Amino acid sequence: MSKEDMLARMAQAIIDGRKEDAQALALEAVAGGLDLLEVIEKGYVPGLQKVGELWEKGEYFLPELISSAECMKAAMSVLQPELKKAHLEAPVRGRVVIGTIEGDIHDIGKNLVASMMQAHGFDVQDLGADVKLERFIETAEETGADFICLSSLLTTTMLNQKKFMELLKSRNLAGRFKVLVGGAPVTQRWASEIGADGYAENAPAAVRLALELMGK
Repeated sequence: MSKEDMLARMAQAIIDGRKEDAQALALEAVAGGLDLLEVIEKGYVPGLQKVGELWEKGEYFLPELISSAECMKAAMSVLQPELKKAHLEAPVRGRVVIGTIEGDIHDIGKNLVASMMQAHGFDVQDLGADVKLERFIETAEETGADFICLSSLLTTTMLNQKKFMELLKSRNLAGRFKVLVGGAPVTQRWASEIGADGYAENAPAAVRLALELMGK
């Protein structure tokens, strides 16, 4: 099999949600001595990009997104240790701190956004649910984050997104991190009102927005 055929099969494995194939192809790439950074960028990542396109067209739904993210994780579980052995690192597109905001325990949407961002090459620190506002800031400062992503599924806890923006200002940190907000009751209008840097209604949109804000 040519390198081009293998890269195409990697992309297709992600698109089809075939976890075992995605992992087996990664093992084959390692055994064959291929450029593993090229394998990621020209094999697996294009598959993820296609999945995002299919979601936007309404042809893919939540199960397909989750399946594709799991496929990417499976492939990276093989490739990442080999990259470290060779003293190489997959390019980090940006550093993200994400969590469901204080008072809210819903995390399904947040988990998917975190998985998709990680699959697209972001270094993600997932703080979980019901996260205190100060912890977002502390973790972002510790990790040198580019983004802080705040999820909220309840209209009552959505107000904590506004409080977070006020907290950033009070600490003279406004503008240091790009703040993205999301969740069922959240809108672009709300994001603009509170001074957030962006809003995404779903995981592929969150990835696309983050890449745009990073200029990638």
